[in-house]
Amino acid sequence: MDPADAPGAARKSPAELSDEALVARARQRDTAAFEELLGRHEDKVYRLVSRIMKNDADAQEVLQESFLSAWRNLDKFQGQSQFSSWLYRVAANAALMALRTRRRRPSIPIEELAAGTLDRAVLDGGTAVGPSPGSRSDWSKRPDDQFQSAELRSHIQTAVDALPETQRAVFLVRDVDGLSTEDTAALLGLSLPTVKTRLHRARIALREAIAGYFERS
Repeated sequence: MDPADAPGAARKSPAELSDEALVARARQRDTAAFEELLGRHEDKVYRLVSRIMKNDADAQEVLQESFLSAWRNLDKFQGQSQFSSWLYRVAANAALMALRTRRRRPSIPIEELAAGTLDRAVLDGGTAVGPSPGSRSDWSKRPDDQFQSAELRSHIQTAVDALPETQRAVFLVRDVDGLSTEDTAALLGLSLPTVKTRLHRARIALREAIAGYFERS
């Protein structure tokens, strides 16, 4: 029991409570407590959903579906992880299910790939994933301005969109959204080896796409 809810204790407002205390109240169908929880984590959840759906209307729809699912299934939250991680996983699964149902592939903005993701996961000289098999050029050492080409960035985005859904989901969460490998595994309900394998394959595919571009240019 939340100490603030003990007999004789002054009942705290939702904003004064920890996530754990809010979950306890929400399980008693306290809608104000649940709304406070959602308010604290909505921005982070929406960023993930919008990156997967790439459409504001679809992202808003999935966000609402996620919140409704979380409310209905709150008793399934065992408290073994933070509530935010559990909610994040509910939203990610809802978004991926929506994509499967609608048979749509998400795309990642070219600017976002060039500015953040590729320099960490792909343009690091190969330390993350190793050299591309069969590559004949050391493209990772080319001048930075060569990676700002709109044509190249479009080529990379096409390669990302072409990743198998399972690899793309891991790539989005781990490299684009910046979660740790452990959190990615927990969020997507995968084992660590599975996450590492799928991420490795996704990065290799992107490296090969870049290497192929430079070999042709």
